[in-house]
Amino acid sequence: MSFQKRLSAKEFVVLAEMHTPKGVNITRLVNDARRIKGRIDGVVIPDMDNGIMRMSALAGGVLMQQQGVEAIIHVYCRDRNRMALQGDVLAAHVLGVQNLLVTHSEDMSQSDHREAQPVYDIDEVELIEAIDGLANGKDMGGFELDGTPSFTIGCTIAPYGDDASLEEELELARRKIEAGAGYVLTPPVFDLRTFRQFMDKAGGLGVPVIPTVFLIKSLAIAQYIANSEPGANISENLIRRIRKSSDRELEGIKIAGETVAGIRDLAQGVMLQTLGWEHKLPDILDAAGM
Repeated sequence: MSFQKRLSAKEFVVLAEMHTPKGVNITRLVNDARRIKGRIDGVVIPDMDNGIMRMSALAGGVLMQQQGVEAIIHVYCRDRNRMALQGDVLAAHVLGVQNLLVTHSEDMSQSDHREAQPVYDIDEVELIEAIDGLANGKDMGGFELDGTPSFTIGCTIAPYGDDASLEEELELARRKIEAGAGYVLTPPVFDLRTFRQFMDKAGGLGVPVIPTVFLIKSLAIAQYIANSEPGANISENLIRRIRKSSDRELEGIKIAGETVAGIRDLAQGVMLQTLGWEHKLPDILDAAGM
């Protein structure tokens, strides 16, 4: 069953994020996808996340489709104008990629190409409207298309630090949904109690909410997130658990698996984010009992 059909049937979906290489060696990407084929419902391919130049998400999406794994590719406003974005979206459909995730674009301050000039010709809401327009047979210029694409469009909620910023993100999500988004991906979840409170508010969006579960690779990473992203809600108890563990890498996998298992009763899916440790995805799924 396709990702879109599982969403429509209100079934729990499991996604995994995988980055394209900085180069043309696709061996690792392909092998990581093969390891989890049949255990997930789709692979999310970012497009030059954090401003790091890599092979395009469109190419990564096509590679996933070739492996028999359904692809969901990021679409940003940072790097392309409205013509290039529409052209890439049409190309995605023709190449067999029909799942698009319109997400916010990170600042270029941490980019490995800091001299690159951001575009931001349109914003996320306008991009979703444009994709929806293409699916209805017209481009942003009002011209009719010769052949109409079809897509499942998702959107994201950016990290937030307090209730006020959360309300702003939820309002923006509502606008994206009105524009044509059919599901919402959330920031990483580290505390199920806090996530329940989030779902009390986000449940009214009227579309599937898919939280992210981030693999904590080390104590240092847990401490960094806790100190730099207060909205992440990494507790002292969690940090203490990792510190006391005789195998901190394994402990991170267990924590991710427990979080996934806990989310099953709270949301309609989960997206696993491992940032370079995609070879650990099967272990997380095992720890989650999936």
